[in-house]
Amino acid sequence: MKNKQRDMQLQSYTCNFVNAQKDIPVGTNHLQTILAKKQQEKILNLFHADENLWNNWHWQINNRICSVQTLSQILPLSDNEIQCIKKVESYFRWAISPYYISLINPQNPQDPIRKIAIPDIKELSADGEFDPMDEAGHNPTGAITRRYPDRLIINVTNACGSYCRHCQRRRNIGTQDFVTGQDKIAQSIQYIKEHTEIRDVLITGGDPLTLEDDVLIKIVAEIRSIPHVEIIRIGTRMPVVVPQRITEDLVNGLKQYHPIYINMQFNHPQEITPQSTYACNLLADNGFVLGNQMVLLNGINDDKYVVQLLNQNLLKIRIRPYYIFHAKNIIGTTHFRTSIQTGLDIMKHLRGNTSGLAIPTYVLNAPRGAGKIPLNYRNYQELSDGNILFETWEGKKIILSKDGSLVNE
Repeated sequence: MKNKQRDMQLQSYTCNFVNAQKDIPVGTNHLQTILAKKQQEKILNLFHADENLWNNWHWQINNRICSVQTLSQILPLSDNEIQCIKKVESYFRWAISPYYISLINPQNPQDPIRKIAIPDIKELSADGEFDPMDEAGHNPTGAITRRYPDRLIINVTNACGSYCRHCQRRRNIGTQDFVTGQDKIAQSIQYIKEHTEIRDVLITGGDPLTLEDDVLIKIVAEIRSIPHVEIIRIGTRMPVVVPQRITEDLVNGLKQYHPIYINMQFNHPQEITPQSTYACNLLADNGFVLGNQMVLLNGINDDKYVVQLLNQNLLKIRIRPYYIFHAKNIIGTTHFRTSIQTGLDIMKHLRGNTSGLAIPTYVLNAPRGAGKIPLNYRNYQELSDGNILFETWEGKKIILSKDGSLVNE
């Protein structure tokens, strides 16, 4: 009888999540795929293109939507929205791939991808800084950012498949795409060769996967040739915003230099689509280790059930939830910021309500390049007698000795 009661209690915990899922758009759901297909057809007609072009990543990049006039032919915009976007674009560049904009439900003004991709007048707030992480101040040479003893970043381009409105490096976006010069890349490679303590290199941008295959593979090959480099990582949003970029040629070219870890940024379940699923499966099938670095964003994913559903769906396509980033204090993005307590509450909910595989680390990037600080929900208290009071995921209080033996409950 006791076992049955416990079983019913555990089942009850899932009820709220199951009910909440009904209102969370997921990119692989039948209705969402139908909406995306209709938008795709609309965009193809607008650009006088066909499905073969749609599946070409170069076409996706070359036809990013970056004018209000084109945008208004794809999504319904009020006169006020049009004027607001025009004001924002005089300060901050924007662009959205045809694929990514096709995922937006045109009838939902609160659509999460719409908020991520389309400029908002709130971006003109004077709050925030251009470089709160002081990346410029942690650049010893070339295109490097170095904050830690054994690892560093190489920034290879400012280009992205879509320019997210919460971008942490919007200071680099400028007015046009560029690839980091060969001289700076060479300086960066030489620096790594000379510093034998560097064992882990992250290639980032912008988005490294906007580079042509031969350019990116050459950089990876040069880094892999350095004996003391053990791990190569690539940070990218392309599987999310231009999944067509993940081609067999790219995968076959890169996999010669394993181990390569690819960290992505899926921020909402609506971004997980049949197309992004195919791209991620192609990477996983070829030995790439996939992780996700979600940014906690106000009004988009600052909800425990959205994050739980996102992380569980990521695991289905072999992406391990790695980090939840607390949004940085970047100028023009402060309306996306939440309280730290919001993130802690989400983490507390995840523990016990989903598997450990679906629980990332919640981190704050300390200002001025001081590094990542894990943010933990404190669930213990040391008592005067030396024992420790713990709170389980269900909120039950138990007392353990220092060696973990049960004192009472």
